[in-house]
Amino acid sequence: MEKAFLIKYAEIGIKGKNRYMFEDALMKQIRFALEKADGTFEVTKEQGRIYVIPQTEFDPDDAVEAMKKVFGIAGICPVVIVEDEGFEKLKEDVAAYMKERYSDQTATFKVNVRRAKKTYPVSSMDAASDLGERILETLPQLSVDVHHPDVMVNVEIRTKIYIYSEIIPGPGGMPVGTNGKAMLLLSGGIDSPVAGYMIAKRGVKIEAVYFHAPPYTSERAKQKVVDLARLVSRYSGPMRLHIVNFTDIQLYIYDQCPHEELTIIMRRYMMKIAEQIGQKSGCLGLITGESIGQVASQTIQSLAVTNEVCTMPVFRPVIGFDKQEIVDVAQKIDTYDTSIQPYEDCCTIFVAKHPVTKPNLNIIRRSEQKLQEKIDEMLKTAVDQAEVITVS
Repeated sequence: MEKAFLIKYAEIGIKGKNRYMFEDALMKQIRFALEKADGTFEVTKEQGRIYVIPQTEFDPDDAVEAMKKVFGIAGICPVVIVEDEGFEKLKEDVAAYMKERYSDQTATFKVNVRRAKKTYPVSSMDAASDLGERILETLPQLSVDVHHPDVMVNVEIRTKIYIYSEIIPGPGGMPVGTNGKAMLLLSGGIDSPVAGYMIAKRGVKIEAVYFHAPPYTSERAKQKVVDLARLVSRYSGPMRLHIVNFTDIQLYIYDQCPHEELTIIMRRYMMKIAEQIGQKSGCLGLITGESIGQVASQTIQSLAVTNEVCTMPVFRPVIGFDKQEIVDVAQKIDTYDTSIQPYEDCCTIFVAKHPVTKPNLNIIRRSEQKLQEKIDEMLKTAVDQAEVITVS
């Protein structure tokens, strides 16, 4: 028996005439993920099925862990592949499969036969019945339950025959790269890595921008963000991280503008810079980790004032989450422990004691007029001198 993996997908199956494009993108992402796994693999496609077939000795757990981070995969099924050598031989193969895996169990089971090869001489229903009978003869401690079985034994009859009984959940979503590219505003906090993960899950390739403010933020704070980008890239694929020196702009705003408006005005200029870098990189939108009402800059009024400077759409996938819901996702994707490391980012360094929570756009614009002398040149310098790191 040859061991392999059957890859199940969900949304891709309803894509009509364009489905092959999504399948090809998913196969590409699977190949990329398996480059880091132990062993070499061939990824093939046949009649709406994607198979991962090992070409060398391999570690099954290692391969599964790699594929569990590939968006677009709904389920990973370890299968055994047998040649079509007649129905009697198939009964022996299925009985041997079950004996290897369930000989020490008293589970219930059901056999599900899918006969994609319509010339096969036994009907699906008759094959399922006869295979179930042979399993009971081989493992009499098992019993049949056609409604709520503990074990679903799947037999797919194609050019070859595929047998499996386990479906390991994948992350779902759409293959990365099938829905354009967007720029993530990545801080050292809990929320923005989760936002990047959630948008990447919808097939969007992401880049990221981080605003660094030395000497007010340390090199360790910068490294923390690089580490977060690397953790997100396990799902999103390689990511370009743009590190912008924001110190001079922050100090200029601090000197010229009312302190209760600092957070909003700084946030507006961050969005402007992120948009400019995104436009150069071919991005079609911005991504932030903002959640309504979480902090002063995330009230409805503040978000409206922040949005006003952008021409790109701003995606906020955690906008309706409470903090615990965001933490739950962060723990799931292993970014939480890095996010809570005590290294401040530039937003927390310059926060006002009493920030405005319901900013008025006209008042904010008047305050920003005090910046006209230098701000455009400072923005250009920040964009042009941004450090770019590719993380994977």
